Amino acid sequence: MKDDTWAWLAYAGENLAAAKILHDRKLYNPCLQNIQQSVEKSLKALLLEKTHSLRKTHSITELVRLLARHQISIRLTEEDCDLLDSIYLPSKYPLDGVLPDFEPDASLCRQCLSLAETVILQVRKEVGG
Repeated sequence: MKDDTWAWLAYAGENLAAAKILHDRKLYNPCLQNIQQSVEKSLKALLLEKTHSLRKTHSITELVRLLARHQISIRLTEEDCDLLDSIYLPSKYPLDGVLPDFEPDASLCRQCLSLAETVILQVRKEVGG
């Protein structure tokens, strides 16, 4: 594994650890922000390791599609990607009702934590870490 890949995965792991702490403290908005960042950084680590390039984007959908173009499959459905993409901006900025039909809560955070854990495990397996 390349040093840069390891660094991206280390940051992704820190974001996931932070998300778990925030969930336990019932701080759901920053929990979701860290979950999204964990998934984004994991996918960028895989992209860097396999393609030697990065894309400046925060879109999980875009990263998954880019990986797919390189025959790298990630276990996220379109709905999973849409959900993770939908939490990016509203978890960072108060945009008055940008979240579609839900508010951050423990259940949503648990669902997203599960997605992030799955992605990180898959990426680590793919890159040999």
